[in-house]
Amino acid sequence: MSTALSRICRRRALQGGAAGLVTLGLLLWWVLPLGEDPPSGTITFSTGTRAGVYQEYGELLREELAKDMPQLKVRLLTSDGSQENVQRVATGRADFTIAAADAVDTFKVGGKPVAGRLRGVARLYDDYVQLVVPPDSDIRSVADLKGKRVAIGLPDSGVRLIATRVLEAAGIDPVKDITPRSDGIDTGPARLGKELDAFFWSSGVPTDGLEKIAETSSFRFVPIDAGLVAKVHAQGDAAHFYRATNMPESAYPTVQNGSTVPTIAVSNLLITRKDMDPRLTEWLTRTVIKSRDGIGAHVHSAQLVDLRTAIYTDPLGLHEGARRYYRSVKP
Repeated sequence: MSTALSRICRRRALQGGAAGLVTLGLLLWWVLPLGEDPPSGTITFSTGTRAGVYQEYGELLREELAKDMPQLKVRLLTSDGSQENVQRVATGRADFTIAAADAVDTFKVGGKPVAGRLRGVARLYDDYVQLVVPPDSDIRSVADLKGKRVAIGLPDSGVRLIATRVLEAAGIDPVKDITPRSDGIDTGPARLGKELDAFFWSSGVPTDGLEKIAETSSFRFVPIDAGLVAKVHAQGDAAHFYRATNMPESAYPTVQNGSTVPTIAVSNLLITRKDMDPRLTEWLTRTVIKSRDGIGAHVHSAQLVDLRTAIYTDPLGLHEGARRYYRSVKP
């Protein structure tokens, strides 16, 4: 090999090695900011009922945060669901939480001064409304719930909020026309067909509480068709956060038998307060985005977390720390 050719080969090798180092550096920067000590301290994360997706997501996110910020302690608080979660963050009883967009908007338009403290961190995944009945039930539509014993969710849950709107859209008074129960996913499935004729649930799919009973017993989903969703939209206010969709056939295969279920979906948001430390929030946002696949292996709905849509946290503006992260990874 000539001396000139040898020099060219060495130059190309060095260029290739440099490019590799740059690529590796970018990958490391995506995972963790170089030369920066991780935030420390204690934060409180409000989740949901023990058998629900919020709780499972919170537990898995805490594990991921421990890898990136080993000196950060994350306390998990169970809750009724979205409505209680929003109240906790706004009033300072929790620092971060997940809540459905309709519950966030309802709290905002309620006129409470503390609502102005709320900020968005990321749009996560969608909740699907699931209306569950025994397999031999005569309930075929929401209108058939009249006169029945129906679980409409815990008092401060997002389920209660959306179930009430669906019932009213179907011409059913949730106080007078049914026997309302306050069961959530932790107690509703076991009472179905005994003390309950039906129960509403709203979450990412599949939900652990329903998956478990699908293994040992049977149930059926009642469709919520697009016509009824249009009537929900006509109620105004936070109802515009709902959209007509189909629950995928893969959510509960042994129950759905390859069929989708017409229903309502609403986006979930990761939220915090305006006064939360921007650097900590930036790190937390990074962990949420990069841990999507790891968490998604256990919470299937988390696989839908997407950097391109995470910034859309309507009805809340982005927290400054979250904004810093999204700007840093903008192409």
